[in-house]
Amino acid sequence: MENSRRKPEWLKIKLPIGQLSTEVLNTVRGNHLNTICTSGKCPNQGECWGCGTATFMIGGNICTRSCRFCNVVTGRPLPFDTQEADHVASSVQSLKLKHVVITSVDRDDVEDLGVAHWVSVIRSVKRENPQVSMEVLIPDFQGKTELVQQIIAVRPEVISHNLETVRRLSDSIRSRATYEVSLSVIAQIAKSDSVAKSGIMLGLGETREEILQTMDDLRAVGCQVMTIGQYLQPSSKNIEVKEYIHPDVFEEYKTIGLEKGFTHVESAPLVRSSYHAERHVGAKLKA
Repeated sequence: MENSRRKPEWLKIKLPIGQLSTEVLNTVRGNHLNTICTSGKCPNQGECWGCGTATFMIGGNICTRSCRFCNVVTGRPLPFDTQEADHVASSVQSLKLKHVVITSVDRDDVEDLGVAHWVSVIRSVKRENPQVSMEVLIPDFQGKTELVQQIIAVRPEVISHNLETVRRLSDSIRSRATYEVSLSVIAQIAKSDSVAKSGIMLGLGETREEILQTMDDLRAVGCQVMTIGQYLQPSSKNIEVKEYIHPDVFEEYKTIGLEKGFTHVESAPLVRSSYHAERHVGAKLKA
């Protein structure tokens, strides 16, 4: 592990360029949509947008939680956009996507925590784009099984919920979410027909032993796909990076994860939850 706080060469980020990247940006703006690509300052924005893909963030761009690693604005969200489901569906169609990833802010301000809006968006995308596969990166819905089940019932191919970090650090960097509740959500997903997926960030002060234990915890509840990436501090208000991890170490974790039984492991410094998400659709059949 690299202990220096100075960002190493392997973390240089490509800015989004090219015709396809411009097309994605114009489509998102034209439909008044949000993407986690921009709100979360994703380092893969250039690569993904250059290929004509994006991760849509529904439910607005204001989150009710204040996780210390996240750059999304915290506050009181605006009412749901009743046209958002149609706008996401039409954007997927106009961009000719083969695989779409959808995530959201947390909406602890409403009684159903936003699940009805989620269901509406998923149904609309599937109805207008029956050939497109889908991954949804969902909140914990406060661990309420009946809400998680509503997502499962509309059958997205991949359902992801991130642990974000190891058990010891979870309470100190996540807002309201807990390690055990997240594991229970992943366990519920794993019992369904959807692929269960989760991810963590490195560089927050975790140990190798804790990372391996997190892998074991995920496999114990049936998680099939795991992503491992380097935490990058998006702004001065967010928690600082404790260390930068060498690419060789990420590659080692990938090998270990596959040996532990994960069907897919994406592990590299710039990996984020939706990175190469299209590869994970068939994980259930291969497991």
